[in-house]
Amino acid sequence: MPPRRSLEAALHDLARVPDAAPWNLPDLTDLLPEAPLRPAAVLVGLREHTDGARVVLTRRQDALRHHAGQISFPGGRVDEGDAGPLAAALRETAEEIGLPSSAIAPVGWLDPYATITGFHVYPLVATLDPAAPLRPNPDEVAEAFEVPLAFLLDPSNAHDVLVEWRGRPRQLVEFHWGGHRIWGATAAMLVNLRQRLQRG
Repeated sequence: MPPRRSLEAALHDLARVPDAAPWNLPDLTDLLPEAPLRPAAVLVGLREHTDGARVVLTRRQDALRHHAGQISFPGGRVDEGDAGPLAAALRETAEEIGLPSSAIAPVGWLDPYATITGFHVYPLVATLDPAAPLRPNPDEVAEAFEVPLAFLLDPSNAHDVLVEWRGRPRQLVEFHWGGHRIWGATAAMLVNLRQRLQRG
């Protein structure tokens, strides 16, 4: 894993939630609902193991109403009771995979991302205690697993895919790891992580 100082240099300052518009907003002009984007936050968690750093991901339950079976980061909408995106990311991580805030060391932010479901997502990058067990909430999460950071940082593992969506072709990116297809918003944020680390 890159040293914390290198991570901090590559990310937006932890103390200031990025106020820029989502970087992918121009690609979604004909897809977004008319209502303003709702704030959400996800946790991009990095765990250091003897064989290198890994990124924690989840597979959502197949019975869920939205995004069933998809691969995602722990996270969700920023509720009124949350102090902000950071608090929301920590709360959702505890709810979804049982990881307490004491096992999470926030580092900084990736670039905000917009989803076609109408969310303005703030991705929080954090290092995680490798000894803390992951306990998926069976109501939401079918599985929590880890993918080597080195695999995700290798551009050759990010595959561009052209799909037809609402009448025109759109380009997506996806990764394949351990039988999992990582695509959509999660894959795009992982590419953003790679790009920021490479620039930093």
